[in-house]
Parts: sequence; C-alpha cells; structure tokens
Amino acid sequence: MLRLTSILYAVVGTTLAGIAIVVALTMNMYDVQSIVWAAVIGSIVALPVSWLIAKKLKEL
Repeated sequence: MLRLTSILYAVVGTTLAGIAIVVALTMNMYDVQSIVWAAVIGSIVALPVSWLIAKKLKEL
C-alpha cells in the first residue's frame, strides 16, 4: 500500500499545495514566506489524504 500511497501523493500533494497557494494569493498574501508556507501546509495535508485514498482503493 505504500507504493500506491506514494504514487497518489505525487498527484494529491501537487494539487493540494497548488490549492493552498491560490488561497494564500486570494487572501492578498503576496510575500514569498506566505506562499512557501501555503505550499508546505498543502504538502503536509496531502500525506494523510493520499493514505486514505489508497486505503479506499485497496478496499475495492
């Protein structure tokens, strides 16, 4: 399941980091530090999300 989670993380991590960056820019946070923190938070949140998606896919 770790392999499937890793593959999913490549897609989910990029997507959630991108969403977090768009949210930061929408909130008028144009400084580099805010954008980097948004990307980091999106990447960290993607870890359990990828694991949950992999778990659901294994159940099918």
